[in-house]
Amino acid sequence: MSERLIPSTKEPAAPESGSTTHFGFENVAKEEKVERVAEVFHSVAARYDIMNDLMSFGIHRIWKALTIEMSGVREGHRILDVAGGTGDLTRKFSKLVGNTGQVILADINSSMLEVGRERLIDQGFVSNVQYVQANAESLPFEENSFDCVTIAFGLRNVTDKDQALRAMTRVLKPGGRLLVLEFSKPTNSVFEKVYDRYSFSILPKLGKLITKDSESYQYLSESIRMHPDQSTLQGMMEQAGLKRCRFNNMTGGVVALHSGIKP
Repeated sequence: MSERLIPSTKEPAAPESGSTTHFGFENVAKEEKVERVAEVFHSVAARYDIMNDLMSFGIHRIWKALTIEMSGVREGHRILDVAGGTGDLTRKFSKLVGNTGQVILADINSSMLEVGRERLIDQGFVSNVQYVQANAESLPFEENSFDCVTIAFGLRNVTDKDQALRAMTRVLKPGGRLLVLEFSKPTNSVFEKVYDRYSFSILPKLGKLITKDSESYQYLSESIRMHPDQSTLQGMMEQAGLKRCRFNNMTGGVVALHSGIKP
């Protein structure tokens, strides 16, 4: 394993216990993580899209376009965009499913959901998009309801990832596809060191400049390192009941797109 360029004042958290979980490199009570993640996204919601463009140099648009391409979504489908935030995927899915289909943008954070709703309505996405405030671990939908479920850059913020994967699998129709787009583990050790230095030295400063909040982007960098690697997440999806699970690395493994089919 290559060396991590993690500040000496921050050490990775101990393994999770039954009542605790990770918030970045901290071990916190599970209910505390829910509250602190909510604070992060309430803080950055208004400038979330600007920061995405800046911190990824616009490449997040390519990652999301590839996710849409792999979804297999077509006219008439019913789609659930979990942790959909400001609606990047929802916007594209709305065009694909047409007037006979439906897209539900779900997010646990009211600030993110409101920003997404306002932007999509302003852009004319009205007839086939609905908005639901929902926790990925306990989705308020009937089983076998959706042709495709996506979660983009949201799973690492979920307290119980296994439960969320089971919940998303439950609401998929048989033959439906789950797509998980998430930051992951770089595959090249030299690139990994550069990426770590950028994440811990530059990204929080950029967050302070744009959103007046460096701590939220320090959490972002830490949460990425605590997220399961590609193979581990694939195994978690299989344990949730999905078949034909696989992943595609993007940008040298900085991001990975995982997919699985409900049998």
